[in-house]
Amino acid sequence: MQHESAGPSPVFLLCERQAGLTSLEACGSQNFAETLPMEMSVRIFRELDAESLCRASRTCKLWRSIIDDSEQLWRQQCMLVRAVCRREVDSDRSDGLSWKVTLLRNYSRSRVKAAWLAGRYSGVRSADELLGSKMAPLDAETWGEILQAELDR
Repeated sequence: MQHESAGPSPVFLLCERQAGLTSLEACGSQNFAETLPMEMSVRIFRELDAESLCRASRTCKLWRSIIDDSEQLWRQQCMLVRAVCRREVDSDRSDGLSWKVTLLRNYSRSRVKAAWLAGRYSGVRSADELLGSKMAPLDAETWGEILQAELDR
């Protein structure tokens, strides 16, 4: 997954606005993860989607540690992917892969598969019409699901 570095979001910083100071520097270096119990930090991170979670993990070492070490964060995101890629996620989990690795392996695939199943590409007449679209490798069973969905439309 590629992510843009947008810097820390003010939403994640717990600080009081000082009169006339609105920059992040006015808050000091303290952030919520330094002041709250880890369980509370994880609850806050649970509100993020997968892409935002990956971006947040690049904010600082503490956030990275909390995010990387929390299986429940990755499980929650993986279960969303599983709604589209059940067979793939279940296979990876039965092979002993962690929730995070399973998510990383299946995230792009789930986005592409969901778009195909929703009929986003139903009117495609040639490969040229797909140029610029993000694609991911799909197995034969997935293509079978997509073709069946097209036949049912």
